[in-house]
Amino acid sequence: MNKFKDIIETGYGLIEVGQHEDKRGSLCFAEWTDLPFEPKRIFWIHDVKSGQSRGKHAHKECEEVVFAVSGSFDMFVDNGKEQATFHIDCPNKGIYIGKGVWCELKNFQPGTVCVVVANMEYMHHGYINSYEEFKTISAE
Repeated sequence: MNKFKDIIETGYGLIEVGQHEDKRGSLCFAEWTDLPFEPKRIFWIHDVKSGQSRGKHAHKECEEVVFAVSGSFDMFVDNGKEQATFHIDCPNKGIYIGKGVWCELKNFQPGTVCVVVANMEYMHHGYINSYEEFKTISAE
């Protein structure tokens, strides 16, 4: 867990997983030790229409790592103290989003596919869906 200390404290950051390339192509992989948590759920996002965004929420308890396995997108993050935008365009690099961090995925290249690995099962009541509410909570 020590190798993830900085990103866990910040609530977000880049994570790199394994990649192997040979004449047949490329293969990316992650062992559980490559992630800052034990995965409980995996889902993917695809066919995002031009000008649309995804996310626009913070999780109360859930942590995620988001990968662009094909294409690219930008991810805006806000931990209540700092804001950053990451351009994700490499299948072996993902962005860690900790609990209580606002995120918005935008500027999707056509054909982009994102895979999200989460440490919890889906809970609809586990989201903060209003940026105003997020700012109020994070200021406390």
